[in-house]
Amino acid sequence: MIDTTVQKRIYLSSPHMSGNEQKYIKEAFETNWIAPLGPNVDAFERDIAAYTGVNEAAAVSSGTAAIHLALSLLGIEKGDTVFCSTLTFIASANPILYLGAEPVFIDSEPETWNMSPQALEKAFRDAASKGKLPKAVIVVNLYGQSAKVDELTALCDQYEVPMIEDAAESLGSSYKGKPSGSFGRFGIFSFNGNKIITTSGGGMLVSNDTEAIYRARFLATQARDPAPHYQHSKIGYNYRMSNILAGIGRAQLEVLEERVEARRAIFKRYQQELSSIPGIQFMPELNHTYSNRWLTAMTIDEKEAGITVSELIEGLAAENIEARPVWKPLHMQPLFEGAKYFKHSEKKSVSDQLFANGICLPSGSNMEELDQTRVINCIKTIINVKEVERQIV
Repeated sequence: MIDTTVQKRIYLSSPHMSGNEQKYIKEAFETNWIAPLGPNVDAFERDIAAYTGVNEAAAVSSGTAAIHLALSLLGIEKGDTVFCSTLTFIASANPILYLGAEPVFIDSEPETWNMSPQALEKAFRDAASKGKLPKAVIVVNLYGQSAKVDELTALCDQYEVPMIEDAAESLGSSYKGKPSGSFGRFGIFSFNGNKIITTSGGGMLVSNDTEAIYRARFLATQARDPAPHYQHSKIGYNYRMSNILAGIGRAQLEVLEERVEARRAIFKRYQQELSSIPGIQFMPELNHTYSNRWLTAMTIDEKEAGITVSELIEGLAAENIEARPVWKPLHMQPLFEGAKYFKHSEKKSVSDQLFANGICLPSGSNMEELDQTRVINCIKTIINVKEVERQIV
């Protein structure tokens, strides 16, 4: 039987402080740079731009705000369409609705779980035949794994449609040696509390288009015109990052490589301990890519493993361990009912399959090896108990 004694909570992905954050926070207080903007913001932007190899970066209040700004800069408006990965958090697509545009969702493919080039090509052909190409394509790098950038970029270039790289979960990852987030017209990062590095809440918009980032900063600061009084001729947003939060980000960025190594080690231990169980397969890593393994994700074949994702999540919850299904595809969300959706193949929706069979395991870089062993042993025990129950029946 599983020990039902209450044990400490093991979270899916909790914040992991470096210990150096107070240095930058103290500096902000001592210089009275408490409001949005300031030296920490400027330095954090420079550091992220340098790390990702782009020309400019704008620190904002969230990854969602960064996507909203990217779409605004591309001139998205009511009546336009935007293609978007379906297997992602809803923040990838909500900004499309903010601007009155229409999302069209694109399926995943099995090798990365990210946007399917085959499905994207079908969507482009359909749009071209109707004389209404999308104004942008939002490609998501799920759980730290880069999408098939070459194939997706080639299609976007063929149809002359700009790509936004939603790298909210993939800071520290790379594709063919080039940093994640640096491939699209715009790249976006999130520093939410559960991300690989955090500023509590925050995001970053990056681009090689320097003028566009200058424009983003203008829009993110209420689009205030240069005048001695408050004058506004464009719609703006209150999206700039706090100088205090940017200080946290500076310290977090200093340890990013350590955090990536820790999460990859966690993934490797799970894979070594659990991959021999029938029906369990882990999220792949595409050749010539390097994933930060933000979350360890795997699929469970119920027929082979004898257990469903929901049963395993419930079993872990009973042991005070947090686990979750993979993202529910956006084309299945009530908010987007009726939206167009292009599958990977005529008979197969990969994202539907991943949602039905996928689970994310505790992956925080501050999780001790002893805690991970507890998770692994719980999974093995839950599956063994289910096997015994089946034999009795």
